[in-house]
Order: sequence, then structure tokens, then C-alpha cells
Amino acid sequence: MRKDGRAKSQSLRPYLQCVRSSLTAALSLSNFASQASERHNVPEIEAASSPEVILNPLTVSRNAEERVYIEPSINSVRISIKIKQADEIEHILVHKFTRFLTQRAESFYIMRRKPVKGYDISFLITNFHTEEMLKHKLVDFIIQFMEEVDKEISEMKLFLNARARFVAESFLTPFD
Repeated sequence: MRKDGRAKSQSLRPYLQCVRSSLTAALSLSNFASQASERHNVPEIEAASSPEVILNPLTVSRNAEERVYIEPSINSVRISIKIKQADEIEHILVHKFTRFLTQRAESFYIMRRKPVKGYDISFLITNFHTEEMLKHKLVDFIIQFMEEVDKEISEMKLFLNARARFVAESFLTPFD
């Protein structure tokens, strides 16, 4: 049961638990000075200047349409999320919702403005983030974000379908 009293989807729980444990393991970051420029520390997963400090990426999939791509390196982790899009309505809702969020990326502190190709939204966590914030709270934020996005998309779709039904009924009433 969740805090609000509702049970999570049975297929969502193991998926989120796997993402949680994978993220917890990937967030073992350390300070690593740039090998290209002196006195600089850049996220190696973004710079990709030293292949020896980039670790093996990991994909956690719930199904073909819903997955998380975790790209760890020595001093940063890029997390990309593909949100469930079962039909055209969900595709449009996800596109509008993620566009709204990425326009406000600076408010999220770890969100990237542009997602990795093939994914809907991406986060970049550096060693500075893990030094300033608690690691388990960062993981909790990502997991809660995934839960809330899933819930919001479902609620928007239900509202949209109810509104469409109401409009169709009001349009067809004069023909009775």
C-alpha cells in the first residue's frame, strides 16, 4: 500500500524495485578531474572523452514501451526514462507533459533539458549532487517521479476520455 492508501500495480512494483536497486548501485560516484582540461571536473558520461572511465550501461525494462536506461561513469550517471505510451492519446499526453517538464529543467536541478534519443526524459546526477544531497533521497526522487508521471498520465487520459464522452453525449442529445 502507498501513503495515499492505494495499492501499486503488481507489475509496477518489481520494476520500480529493480530500478531502485540499479540506481543505488550506480550512484557510487567519486570526484574525478578532467583529463582534457586542468582544474575542471566535467561529467564524464556527457563528455565521453575517456572511454576507460565510462562503465557498462544498463537497461531495465517493464515491457517493450516502458524502460529505464542507466549510463554510469566514474563521476556521473545519466538516467533516461521511456514512459509508457500504449496508444496515440498517451503518446500525445506524454509528449506535452515531458515538454512542460523539460522547459522547467532548472527547477529540478538534476534534469537534462534534452533527453537521450529514444527516451522521453533524462536526468544527470554528478558526484557533486551526491555530495550535496543524500543518495537514497535522489533515488527516492527518481522512483517517486516515475510513479507520479505514470499516475498523472493515467489521470489525464481518464479525464480526456470522460470529457470526450460528455461532449459526444451532448452533441447527440438533439437527435433523440
